[in-house]
Amino acid sequence: MTSSISLTSLPEMPAGLPEPVLPPNAEVVLTKRYLRKGSQGEVLETPRQLYWRVAAAIASEEAKYVDSSYSVEELALHFYDLMITYRFLPNSPTLMNAGTDLGQLAACFVLPVGDSMEEIFDAIKYAALIHKSGGGTGFSFSRLRPQKSRVGSTGGIASGPISFLRIFNTATEQVKQGGTRRGANMGILRVDHPDILEFIRAKEREGDLNNFNLSVGLTEVFMQAVEKDEEYELVAPHTNQVKERLKAREVFGLLVQKAWESGDPGIIFLDRINRDNPTPGQGEIESTNPCGEQPLLPYEACNLGSINLSRYIQNSGKDDILWDELKRDIHLAVRFLDNVIDASRYPLDKITETVQKNRKIGLGVMGWADMLFRLNIPYNSQEALNLAEKVMHFIQFEAQSASKTLAEERGPFPGFAESTFAEHKQGPFRNATATTIAPTGTLSILAGCSSGVEPLFALSFVRQVMDGERLLEANPWFEKALHAAQCFSPKLMEEVASKGTIHHLDYLPETIRKVFVTAHDIQPTWHLKMQAAFQKFTDNAVSKTVNLPHEATREDIWQIYWMAYEMGCKGVTVYRDGCKSNQVLCTGDGGKPKESEKAQRVVRERPDVVYGFTQKVKTGYGFLYLTVNEVDGRPFEVFTTIGKSGRSITAKAEAIGRLVSLALRSGIGVEDIVSQLKGIGGEHPVFQKKDILLSIPDAVSWILESRYMQGRKAEMTDTLSSPECPECSKPLIFQEGCFVCPGCGYTKCG
Repeated sequence: MTSSISLTSLPEMPAGLPEPVLPPNAEVVLTKRYLRKGSQGEVLETPRQLYWRVAAAIASEEAKYVDSSYSVEELALHFYDLMITYRFLPNSPTLMNAGTDLGQLAACFVLPVGDSMEEIFDAIKYAALIHKSGGGTGFSFSRLRPQKSRVGSTGGIASGPISFLRIFNTATEQVKQGGTRRGANMGILRVDHPDILEFIRAKEREGDLNNFNLSVGLTEVFMQAVEKDEEYELVAPHTNQVKERLKAREVFGLLVQKAWESGDPGIIFLDRINRDNPTPGQGEIESTNPCGEQPLLPYEACNLGSINLSRYIQNSGKDDILWDELKRDIHLAVRFLDNVIDASRYPLDKITETVQKNRKIGLGVMGWADMLFRLNIPYNSQEALNLAEKVMHFIQFEAQSASKTLAEERGPFPGFAESTFAEHKQGPFRNATATTIAPTGTLSILAGCSSGVEPLFALSFVRQVMDGERLLEANPWFEKALHAAQCFSPKLMEEVASKGTIHHLDYLPETIRKVFVTAHDIQPTWHLKMQAAFQKFTDNAVSKTVNLPHEATREDIWQIYWMAYEMGCKGVTVYRDGCKSNQVLCTGDGGKPKESEKAQRVVRERPDVVYGFTQKVKTGYGFLYLTVNEVDGRPFEVFTTIGKSGRSITAKAEAIGRLVSLALRSGIGVEDIVSQLKGIGGEHPVFQKKDILLSIPDAVSWILESRYMQGRKAEMTDTLSSPECPECSKPLIFQEGCFVCPGCGYTKCG
């Protein structure tokens, strides 16, 4: 599979092309994730060469359109300028692959999962090809017959969608082990599927289905039954027969409970999504991409890009938005994204065919919180909501206008005649959709701006760099405001960095405290209102997380879900701070477990005779001798002895062994134990073969992982505060439906 453009055929880089000015952290992220590398991992291009490669490759597609108002060389310069000034950036696969032999430039895909073994494993194969090329995939498992149903061809019993979901998850893990870009998936099941309760509980154990985001597809029939406190029907998809009736409020309560515990699953509103389906004659939309902002038909793909709103402020007055410049760049960005469709080489012919038929693009925004900072508007204010609607309405109108212009030059998308646009005598348009608000976690680091339409997660933080040096970083608009108010001081910045917020600093001017709010300073309902404001003028959907404090109740989440339904959102993701660390089991009574009903584990009795092995491993405190005894081939207990160390170290090693033994005998899996111990740092790390052992607990985890996890690598667990980035150890933040690292750009969603 090769791109239509090779590096040698790209327009030559003009002399004197300006160098991109890299914001803090951007060089690290570019080097780690985007710059082309050789077979030994050596970097082959500079940031300037990367942006020219992308600009030239995408502009080169213009040559095939004789009525274009641009030459290839002129357009390449425009695209280059858009990117190096960080007014616009395309999605990550375009930055990585444009102008290269891989040439797969789209981020979002949806694949169908049919109710036969052949269709199921075809979907797994196709997903692996997409993940290998840098894309993420969404699936609906709603067509699969429920567990315990008869399989006509064999007379056997169906295992149900959840069992196949686990197979998809394992396949993704193997693609990741190949060293490619991290694969990400969305798994969706309709609320009226007979296996819905098992699906809602599928991620009760932390670490299960770690390559999937899950969402329940809610229908208006179900939501009306919740409102009226009625039952609703579960329907087997392969026979269309009603299998059972459930109380809607109890199911909704279970959804709320699971979201309170862990953030999973999320919800999407299928009827709302399909009312905005521009090509209903081609089928029903049943799934979205991994972060939920891009509903797609089966075999559709979409490429996305984001306008950096913080770049369109002239001064700091309410009327200082540079609307003319924003309009110009929207039209350039739409042309860029339409060209990406032609430049991209998809993993499957069926995807190429569907993409070319509808030509969906998704232009969104980033830097929204920064724009509000610059205009002195609090995120949690009616003024901010009004501006959100005004800005997004402008972007949607101009994006559609740009799509009309392209339709005049190039023709409408081939499916236009059967679209709702033609039915309502709108258009013609070049693209079936034009706007999407996507996650911009890594892109916003490159652009040096806030992410998507999210509030800032922290105004200031400390970054640990080489040799233990601490670098304090702060939002530049926050720093500027402090200087203007004559409040800036290094001591203040250290205090802000320790908390991330200024809401507790009563001595700061009230205007600064009101404007510079962070995600956890804002009441959850304001998060939802902001999502709804942007959704009102977005063709596809909005990636947004409703951040909740740890103390948030189930009733708070119930209210957020219901507001999302009433306010026209297409889905919603909530995340309660720290929830991953203290999950409890749901009792099935609508999500209201009592403390006395928390899970209790039974500690197994020790047999009189057990067999095992002892492994010697070097640590920074001397040699560790770890004895592991097994029952039925699985670890049952461990004993730790540390040689030539003081009594304190010996006592700690013994304590670790006793606690690990208790966990094993209580039925806790090796994977969970490893994830808890792995990565715990110590004062004297040492190298062991190809790994570095940080401490005694890290050494114990290394032995257990090596022996029992058959090459599978455990990810370090969430801590009681924030999960750490496995690549740079900075705390991860949960926004736009995924854990992301604000330091190095790592993301669990690809």
